[in-house]
Amino acid sequence: MELTDRILNLLIFLIMCAILLRFSRAEGRWNGPVIKKAFRFFTVQSNAFCAAAAGLLCLFPAASWAWLLKYIGTAAVTVTMLTVFLFLGPSIGGYRDLLRGSDLFMHLINPLLALISFCVLERRGLSFPLSLTGLLPVALYGALYGWKILLAPPEKAWEDFYGFNKNGKWQVSVLAMLGGAFLICLALMAIQNL
Repeated sequence: MELTDRILNLLIFLIMCAILLRFSRAEGRWNGPVIKKAFRFFTVQSNAFCAAAAGLLCLFPAASWAWLLKYIGTAAVTVTMLTVFLFLGPSIGGYRDLLRGSDLFMHLINPLLALISFCVLERRGLSFPLSLTGLLPVALYGALYGWKILLAPPEKAWEDFYGFNKNGKWQVSVLAMLGGAFLICLALMAIQNL
């Protein structure tokens, strides 16, 4: 692993650790409910996963499983970034709230660092079947989100904070998110195989 790649992966890891630490502290005390609520969002889950994978790749640079986890994390944070720029920003009328504070790092900076490190410095080749593992975060989170907004009892339900069930059109959102994630996986595979 090149020094530049190790630095980028370490940055991804440390930035997300700092964000999670910030989420977990309120008025100088541990605040478990706040961090638990933060993990409702795919943004936080995808960035935490990618950061953990980046940290593992620093520790085990030759391990194919660590590289695969980094691929899955990179695909997930790319979904996060593109969802912000192509769906959430336009639907709420701008990007100001989506690109400030910790959201700037989770919606833009860490995804870009992950893409640069994975696509430029960690090229090992990626088969089509293995590329499909990049769909796992979206599929798993989609099932959870669908359960929480459509089927869960009221005391366990979430509000539709992403607006994926607007006008009852959750099926369109499922197809769009899985289709978009699939295209991201294909693009990352193509770059890996250049």
